[in-house]
Amino acid sequence: MVKFYSSNYSYDYSFPAVSLAYFLRYPNPYSRHVSSTDTISRSFDPVTQRLTTVRLHLKRSRLPPAVLKFLPKSSSKSDSADGRAESFILETSVVDVRQGWMEAESRNLDWNNVLSVIERHTYSRPAFDAALGDIQNDDHTDVNVSVTLKSRIGEQLRKRRQRWGEQATATSVAGGAEEEPVKQGWFASWSSSAVRSAVESISLQRTERSQPKAQQGMSVVLSRLRHGGIQEVLEGMKADREVVV
Repeated sequence: MVKFYSSNYSYDYSFPAVSLAYFLRYPNPYSRHVSSTDTISRSFDPVTQRLTTVRLHLKRSRLPPAVLKFLPKSSSKSDSADGRAESFILETSVVDVRQGWMEAESRNLDWNNVLSVIERHTYSRPAFDAALGDIQNDDHTDVNVSVTLKSRIGEQLRKRRQRWGEQATATSVAGGAEEEPVKQGWFASWSSSAVRSAVESISLQRTERSQPKAQQGMSVVLSRLRHGGIQEVLEGMKADREVVV
C-alpha cells in the first residue's frame, strides 16, 4: 500500500518573492541537513515564458532504527552506529511568471529498494475573482504539497523468498546482491506486506513532522528577503552552513 501526505497553506508574500525564495531556501535554520545544492541544467522558453531548472541536493539525515535495519551494512553511505546517512535528491521545477505558478517535483536517487519518496509542490497566485474584477491579493501565494511514499522492499523480499525460501531477510533484499541466503534476522518472519507497511508508516510519520519545518524554513528565507534582500539571504545561508548539525 502506498502512503500519501498532503497539505495546503499560504505565504503572505507575492508569488515572485516566494518563487525566488524557493531557489534560495537551502540552507536555513530548519534545513541545515542539506549539505550542497548543484544546478544541473536551466532553460527558458521565450514562447511559454517558462523557466525549467533541474537541481541535485545532497542531504544528511538520521534514519529511524527500524528503517535502518533494512539497509545493507556494507553501504558506505550509512553509518550503522548512529543511523546517519547521505542521499541525493533530484529536483525538477517549472516556473511560469506570466501565469503566476510554479511546480516542483523531488525524488530520492538512493535507497530505492527500501523507499521511494516523490514530493510535489505547487505555488500559485490567488485565483481571479470575477466578482471583485481583480486578483484578490497579490501579496499572497497559495501552496499545495503532496508526498508519495512507496516501499519496494516488501515486493523484493517476496521475490527473494520465492527464490531462496524463507531464509531471505530484509537486509539481504536491501543490499540487492546475489549472495547465499543468510541466517534469519529480526524481520525474517515478517510477511512482505508487513515489512512494506512498516517502512511506509514510519516514513509517513517523519514526513508529517518534517513538512511544517520546511514551511518554517521558507518563511525564514522570505523574511530575510523582505528585510535585507539577497544580501541578507546570502549572509544567513553562510551562517547556517557554519552550524554543525
